[in-house]
Amino acid sequence: MDAAREALQGGLELRVTVPEGASVTVEHEAAGGAAARAWAWLLACVAAAWGRVAGFAREVWRIGADDPRKVVHGLKVGLSLALVSIFYYTRPLYDGVGGAATWAIMTVVAVFEYTVGGSVQKSFNRAVATASAGVLALGVHWVADKTGEFEPYILTGSLFLLAAAATFSRFIPTVKAQFDYGVTIFILTYNLVAVSGYRVESVDELAALVQQRISTIAIGILTCLAVAIFVCPVWAGQELHLLTTRNMDKLAAALQGCVEHYFAEGPAAQPQARSDCDRCVLNSMAYEDEQVNLALWEPAHGRFGFCHSYDQYGKVGAAMRACACCVEALSSCASAETQAPEHVKRLLRDACTRAGARCAQVLREASRSVATMTASSRALDVAVADMNTAVHELQGDMRSLPSMLAETSLVMDTMPVFTVGSLMVEIAVRVQGIVDVVNKLAACF
Repeated sequence: MDAAREALQGGLELRVTVPEGASVTVEHEAAGGAAARAWAWLLACVAAAWGRVAGFAREVWRIGADDPRKVVHGLKVGLSLALVSIFYYTRPLYDGVGGAATWAIMTVVAVFEYTVGGSVQKSFNRAVATASAGVLALGVHWVADKTGEFEPYILTGSLFLLAAAATFSRFIPTVKAQFDYGVTIFILTYNLVAVSGYRVESVDELAALVQQRISTIAIGILTCLAVAIFVCPVWAGQELHLLTTRNMDKLAAALQGCVEHYFAEGPAAQPQARSDCDRCVLNSMAYEDEQVNLALWEPAHGRFGFCHSYDQYGKVGAAMRACACCVEALSSCASAETQAPEHVKRLLRDACTRAGARCAQVLREASRSVATMTASSRALDVAVADMNTAVHELQGDMRSLPSMLAETSLVMDTMPVFTVGSLMVEIAVRVQGIVDVVNKLAACF
């Protein structure tokens, strides 16, 4: 006991032999233990903070490397703000716009979007809303000024009625989709002009204030549009076009992968990336609708004219989502716990695999037709004919399946295979629907 107490007072040393034959010395010192623990805790906090900073830096690098246009977008916003700030730094320009130069900077920050269509939409909304609200506020102020002591009541009543009506209009679907930002700016501008005009001595001073504000907002809008259109533009129409072709290729890969997985002999793990392809198509509706809405605001560019049928892309997306629902159901059959016996699967393996491959080939040909913006090609027609032939063969095998089964086979054993075969027939019908919509889109190219 005395020896142990002396060891604890003087420090305890442990020696451990590792497999390589080396030795590691572990010391525990009673004296200064609190300081050592505090130092270890500090090092752990620094290491954790450094790990988070490094993780954030890797995430930023990954985002920029995956899409360098996002980095360019940040530079474009900085360039626009630098150009607008010249009105502050140059005395003649500053004297021309007065103290309202800050509205140009606020406009650039508010209306500059990633795509040209988004910038045009917000610029139009801000310009129209600011001009209409300013003119209307001037008119109401002139009328209220003629009434004398009733001026504050008229201004307050107009604020209440216009704000209530404008806010209610945001619930209208068309207004919500196209002019929601404009309604917000209208309410803000009208309130600022109407309230601030009450302390202005004359209508002329208020008109000069409105004119300065509209001028500086116009400067910000023109600067924003010039940079967005002429400096590495990102067109919503092209984004929508690429999204449609990518989703079609993903749908083809998911369809073919599900069929191969279901009829694979022995245990086979379905790749997670391929199983998520159909979910990407199903979840792209919101982004697709947003791009269709923004593309309608864009000027003509490349092969996308003023009257380009962007709405047709929405119909193609809807047809693909209808097909993706069946592919999702097919994926559920492939991953179900209850499976048909292998000898039953072999009876429809060739027909289903052939039909799945032909459907995937049709989707790839349709994607190629959309990507090249060409009318229906001979390759697509041949692929559709091969798909129809494969589906007819599958239907024939399904009709003859009961006669090919042994008498000992149960009806429940054949139900999963019948379900997969029926899904393949339905998928072929929906793939044909995609081709029909793609042909209508190709007629607009």
